[in-house]
Amino acid sequence: MSGHSKWSQIKRQKGAADVKRGMVFTKMTKEIMLAAKEGGGDPDANFRLRLAMDRARAVNMPREQHPARHSIERSDLATAAALESIVYEGYAPGGVSVMNRGATR
Repeated sequence: MSGHSKWSQIKRQKGAADVKRGMVFTKMTKEIMLAAKEGGGDPDANFRLRLAMDRARAVNMPREQHPARHSIERSDLATAAALESIVYEGYAPGGVSVMNRGATR
């Protein structure tokens, strides 16, 4: 079969898996940073931080890794100062109440 190689297929599959994993790691890192900012950096005293770290471990996020990548231990608290948790409340058509939680910089 001309033009087909097994390595090309493997490379494409690994690339797609890495993108998905990176998105999950980014979400977990933001969650850890927000929890650390709001309740302090000690997971024993901050239940939300402990929960965020447990979720990160559940998706196989490494504790330590290359400094340029996401990790549980190296979540930069200086960057966390730029993140802020916000809640918007309002009413949609038909009188339905809506609550939206988010993070902003």
